[in-house]
Amino acid sequence: MSTLTVVDHPLLKRDLTLLRRRETTHGQFRQIVAEAAAILAYEALRDLAVEPIPIETPLEPTTGYRVAEEIVVVPILRAGLGMVDGFVRFVPEARVGHLGMQRDERTKQPVDYYSNIPGGIEAARVFVVDPMLATGGSAVQAIHHLKAHGARRFTFVCLIAAPEGIRALQEAHPDVRIVTAAIDRGLDENAFIRPGLGDAGDRIFGTGG
Repeated sequence: MSTLTVVDHPLLKRDLTLLRRRETTHGQFRQIVAEAAAILAYEALRDLAVEPIPIETPLEPTTGYRVAEEIVVVPILRAGLGMVDGFVRFVPEARVGHLGMQRDERTKQPVDYYSNIPGGIEAARVFVVDPMLATGGSAVQAIHHLKAHGARRFTFVCLIAAPEGIRALQEAHPDVRIVTAAIDRGLDENAFIRPGLGDAGDRIFGTGG
């Protein structure tokens, strides 16, 4: 079974509170998503492999370190775009792929509409990012898609997860680590997370009325 990490950090608790508030504007929401994603990224990147390299300080030679793994960040469009900056501020050398998936409001199942995946993903550490893990359908389908492209090592990172989504992702992909800031109560009859924070994509981009 995949590992599940709930990141417990006071600044993340503060950020989630602001994200949940109805009064938070889309400009504030967008900025806070990036800040919260950075805290999650710090935890998700904790086990990256490093290798020693010789360097010169102003005083003498010593040994430093560099990341020894290729990193690919794949946001699930469109809301996942809001989390990319939080990741690449720590690993600016990371490559970024894109997967477009939208929920069919009748069936509640994900529908693919776009894919742009970097080459060489087979050897990379892949971080799939999406603010919400609700039913788990988009996450499961995204990782199926990436595995078909040869990817093998995954971490799924989200701000809020529902128990139903965690269960679905763990059952479909037991090899995928999940990193989240909170596990909410569950899904309502429309498959929205409660208490949640609303439609993350609409709140990031100022759409949806």
